[in-house]
Amino acid sequence: MIKAVRPRLNIGGKPTDCRRLCNRAHPPSTCSALASTVRPFRQASPRTPTYGPTTLATLATTIIKHHQLHSQATPAAQPAVHGVFEPVTGTWQYVVADPSTLAAVIIDPVLDYDPVSRQATTGSADSLLALIKKKGYTVDKILETHAHADHITASSYLQDRLSKTQSHRPSIGIGKRIGLVQTLFGQRYGVPPGECSEGVFDKLLDDDEVFEIGNLKATAMHLPGHTPDHLGYKIGDNVFCGDSLFYADVGTARCDFPGGSANNLFASGRRLLNLPAHVKIWTGHDYPPPERKTPMAWMSVHDHKKHNKHLHDGIGEDEFVAMRRKRDASLGAPRLLHQSLQMNIRAGKLPKPTAYGDRLLHVPMDLKGLEW
Repeated sequence: MIKAVRPRLNIGGKPTDCRRLCNRAHPPSTCSALASTVRPFRQASPRTPTYGPTTLATLATTIIKHHQLHSQATPAAQPAVHGVFEPVTGTWQYVVADPSTLAAVIIDPVLDYDPVSRQATTGSADSLLALIKKKGYTVDKILETHAHADHITASSYLQDRLSKTQSHRPSIGIGKRIGLVQTLFGQRYGVPPGECSEGVFDKLLDDDEVFEIGNLKATAMHLPGHTPDHLGYKIGDNVFCGDSLFYADVGTARCDFPGGSANNLFASGRRLLNLPAHVKIWTGHDYPPPERKTPMAWMSVHDHKKHNKHLHDGIGEDEFVAMRRKRDASLGAPRLLHQSLQMNIRAGKLPKPTAYGDRLLHVPMDLKGLEW
């Protein structure tokens, strides 16, 4: 083993050491590659040595190789992930940040809504704001995985509040297929086209589009099945998969909404489970069974492949589709279905007030076939 040294060299008239040469903050004991080349050139004199052109050329080549060695050995930067569970709708909300710049995104935030009193409150969203303030984060983007049918998004509320406390207004982003969902449900609920066009979102993300969160790279993954517009977001060794995979003892999301497809969900699930085994899959919801009780935000690809009750290794597409369709046929409509869809195709923006100042959402009557 080569004994470590901290070489101090005079290159360009400026003394330096291995940290400055390779721009890596590692201890000199890891610099054996550089030390082995520097030692023959190092003079016994305590004075800082100087070298001729040939020696400098050899040393420069070694420095480059050493930098490449450390660059390859350094693991990819990973985000700080904060999961905040909203228990009424069983939703996991996320704040994901680059620790080196404190730039952050919010994924799938919840606006609290009581359908009986018709009151909207912001406790869940305000808890995200408190977390962001405590950590010193600056939010660049608010990301939706899809137009949710079980909770109302707080994206627009958060955008408004954050624009007053930080230097720029965060954008609201969603997948590029949202227009199909807006057209369908905008017509069904009589939402004015100007309130639910694609333009209400600031950013429509392409499949596999790469974007930055500070110094981190993130990728939008199209994961259809639950809905046709559904995205996941891969950030470092983490995927925020929305309503596709749930915790292993819950399985997968329903596929019986318009445009949903059990076949597509199977393909999306296999795409996720073909990622490296250590990758963490962060779910959009959790509905803990009685034997577990505690909500869980993530599980590794490895553990999903072994334990996911709907998609573990060995389950084929036909078996999955038959199971999913049978289960979906037994499920009732989400409690906030109508309110959620009307707000979420608006990117969480409030309906325009009537002449009397009311902001209205339409809730269809269920007449069970009655007519008069």
